[in-house]
Amino acid sequence: MISQPVRTRTDACAEPLCTAYDTALLDLDGVVYIGGAAVGHAADALAGAKARGMRLAYVTNNASRPAAAVAGRLTAMGVPAEPADVITSAQAVARLVAEAVPPGSRVLVVGGEGLYGPLRERGLVAVESADDEPAAVVQGHGGPAMPWGRLMEAAFAVQRGVPWFASNADLTIPTPRGIAPGNGAALEVVRLATGAEPRVAGKPQPPMHRETVIRTGARRPLVVGDRLDTDIEGAYNGGVDALLVLTGVTGPAELLAAGPRHRPAYVAADLRALADGQPEVAMAGGYAGPVARCGGWSASVRAAEPELRLDGEGQPLDGLRALCAAAWTYAGEGSCGLDPGKALVRLGL
Repeated sequence: MISQPVRTRTDACAEPLCTAYDTALLDLDGVVYIGGAAVGHAADALAGAKARGMRLAYVTNNASRPAAAVAGRLTAMGVPAEPADVITSAQAVARLVAEAVPPGSRVLVVGGEGLYGPLRERGLVAVESADDEPAAVVQGHGGPAMPWGRLMEAAFAVQRGVPWFASNADLTIPTPRGIAPGNGAALEVVRLATGAEPRVAGKPQPPMHRETVIRTGARRPLVVGDRLDTDIEGAYNGGVDALLVLTGVTGPAELLAAGPRHRPAYVAADLRALADGQPEVAMAGGYAGPVARCGGWSASVRAAEPELRLDGEGQPLDGLRALCAAAWTYAGEGSCGLDPGKALVRLGL
């Protein structure tokens, strides 16, 4: 894990992000699509970035579907994608297991079909019973059809001392009907039965970032995501820059309260930002403390009576960037607990 300085404001970028970075490491749900449809402007923005030389890599913690199936879904939405462009947590965990057990080992698989191909790719043999003498247990999201007995087999094997690996630890997943339990919830079942802890490969853990860089050959990657606790923290752990888009889980209030591991280099409304640069946020001293300026906005926190203040006018996102600098500077290595309500209302966010 790479040590990072504490970020107190977003970065400036004088050229379009799609030329400043060679590869976009894109989260899917909330960034590229929501439910069964592409996010507004996503398909055209990604096609434009690709045409200008940026490689697109779709990085997902969902281990239930093979990469080819994910690519097919993206293509059906008009998003440019090939199977090789998709990197899943199943691929990351398969490499992790292959590095820990002898070649040709049996692996007890608890999850969907997306886990099987990556394990075969690493020369490992999938089994479904703890009595098959597996050298490892791999657990990933199996979808609504996964039987309870598979969790029992995982528990039996882990109780016998078999090493336990997980594709990811997301407690929930978004669905068109609402928020559903994710692989992290299923991990809790085995953890409660065994008292063991799995080795996790998916975001925000380093194995996922490593797998993505190996498969894409990225030299200057840009993580693009909508979640602070997976996408942005994963970029932090990998020592690379991140763009937060406001089309998914994270809203402006959560962004302002972010601690150091969850502060992105850039923030934008959606993927159209790949075609643009990012404005500078300037810091200056004020009579009551530091003042952050971006576009036509000025943001500050009064030292005597802590409150996020916003003055000026202009593009709402410039105001949000100024507020981030004020809040993050005030919080330092902690999280800003000030109420941003009045300022965000003024921005219409």
